[in-house]
Amino acid sequence: MHQLKAAFISGFMTALMVTMGVAIWQLIDAPGVLAHWTLLISAGAPMGFFVYVFVGNVARTGRNLWWMPAVGAVCSGLALATGAMPSALASAVVCVLLPLIYIHWYSRFGDRSSAILAVGKPLPNLPLQTLDGQTVSSHSMMSTPALWVFFRGNWCPLCMAQIKEVAAQYRALADRGVQVLLVSPQAEANSVALAKKFDAPMTFLKDTDNRAAKALGILDKGGLPMGMQALGYDSDVPMPTVLITDAGGQIVYCDLTDNYRIRPDPAEFLAAIGRLGVA
Repeated sequence: MHQLKAAFISGFMTALMVTMGVAIWQLIDAPGVLAHWTLLISAGAPMGFFVYVFVGNVARTGRNLWWMPAVGAVCSGLALATGAMPSALASAVVCVLLPLIYIHWYSRFGDRSSAILAVGKPLPNLPLQTLDGQTVSSHSMMSTPALWVFFRGNWCPLCMAQIKEVAAQYRALADRGVQVLLVSPQAEANSVALAKKFDAPMTFLKDTDNRAAKALGILDKGGLPMGMQALGYDSDVPMPTVLITDAGGQIVYCDLTDNYRIRPDPAEFLAAIGRLGVA
């Protein structure tokens, strides 16, 4: 199942690119054929969504994205009405069926309720590393309230947008005495490069071999899209997770999103921190 999910998103993107390429080639040869336009539009809708996610600094999207398969269904119906069965079938499979699988299966983690990460529980002692290779424990960081963001890696545009949002709120968090801890299993060099992008002294930590993610029950085994391993990323990644702990290490806020496309708004962090009574 894990390998199937890893392969799905790469296959989906490939299918979209091939479909768009075929449609463009057909339009160059016969620009007046409606079926060729419907094929291009139906594939362009999900491709446009992915481009938007990758370049738009998007930390969250709609949950159901109903418009995506709807565009494909309309285009498939138009192609079918003109008798262009190949275009109708391609739109139905690539631009209706695959988006539905992406929206309702690939994007979702299922139930993530956790006794370990329940509000009111102490955060377990986690083995982590600083970016200069020093081993530290989570308990050594419990002297002040902390915002913990477990993210998948630089390859994930939604994670990058989420971190950008947190960085924009860093001054408000720092004024309340809250430290920001960003945890990922990716190589130190990737996190160093990421840290340089933000003018905010947030602390980046490495979760070597995903030991902390395993201890917390937030590991997404095989969650890396197929092919990204060539860039040095590990196949296993954490599910996006946000925690706030008080000065004693007790969890006072926990977001265990069941959908990788939906991350909590920073306003939720500040509201939870405000309930701690810090200035």
